[in-house]
Amino acid sequence: MPELPEVETVRRGLNQLTLKRKITGGDVLLDRTIAYPFSAEDFLNGLQQREITTWHRRGKYLIAELSSVLEDKETREQGDKNSSSLATFSLPSSSLGVHLRMTGQLLWLNQNEPLHKHARVRLFFGEEWELRFVDQRTFGQMWWVPPKVETQSIITGLAKLAADPFSTEFTVDYLADKLKNRRRPIKTALLDQSVVAGLGNIYADEALFLSRIQPQTLCLNLQREQIQRLHSAIIQVLKTSIEAGGTTFSNFLNVQGVNGNYAHVAWVYNRTGEPCRTCSNPIERIKLAGRSSHFCPECQQ
Repeated sequence: MPELPEVETVRRGLNQLTLKRKITGGDVLLDRTIAYPFSAEDFLNGLQQREITTWHRRGKYLIAELSSVLEDKETREQGDKNSSSLATFSLPSSSLGVHLRMTGQLLWLNQNEPLHKHARVRLFFGEEWELRFVDQRTFGQMWWVPPKVETQSIITGLAKLAADPFSTEFTVDYLADKLKNRRRPIKTALLDQSVVAGLGNIYADEALFLSRIQPQTLCLNLQREQIQRLHSAIIQVLKTSIEAGGTTFSNFLNVQGVNGNYAHVAWVYNRTGEPCRTCSNPIERIKLAGRSSHFCPECQQ
């Protein structure tokens, strides 16, 4: 599943390629990909003739701000009745939300590119380019949020997210407060998006290695010094992965179809039995809450 670095990599690519381009049409190939509105036709109509002004990331969600619609129907009709020049005004902008889930990809492609069998949604920008949503497992979702509507009232998962690791809110005290009195392993807690937004299996393993904490350690047993190390490690490993363009262990691609490179420098994730890059002891793997956890039994004690 794409995590914060992969989603951030996609966001940066989208901001380079899609801004100030008008959405001129589209095609929904799998209706259930559209989480809101409940009609694929309404979804496409809402996006029609709007430009993307910028892309944001919130945790693992991508949110595109869309240009306002100029000209209101009722105003146009009133103007016609009065035989006067047409009055126009800008409505508050709407937005487009995307969650890649497990296997989602947003690809910037020429419209002549052959249609992949897992293509779910196509958004056309003129007659040459398109933003294509490809999703093998079909868990990914897209939303159109109408003007004057609170984004998180439509994309309800946003309201449940904790602080982003790169926000000023994400301090050592904030993390300590989120973890205190929790009787569950720290690895399991880090996967909870109400504890840290955007962190997933890959970078939770990596951050725990850098902070020298075993994944089985209960949150309530963590000392202040360990939480300080963990806080720094989370930010460090995410920055490193973003610089590498994310991780490609399965099917992650950036918007131009290029793999991420972080896998080549991972400390522990997906390296079971391989020598630790620090002490040369074999990396071990255990299961916690049904998820694989990779760690070095020597370095993480």
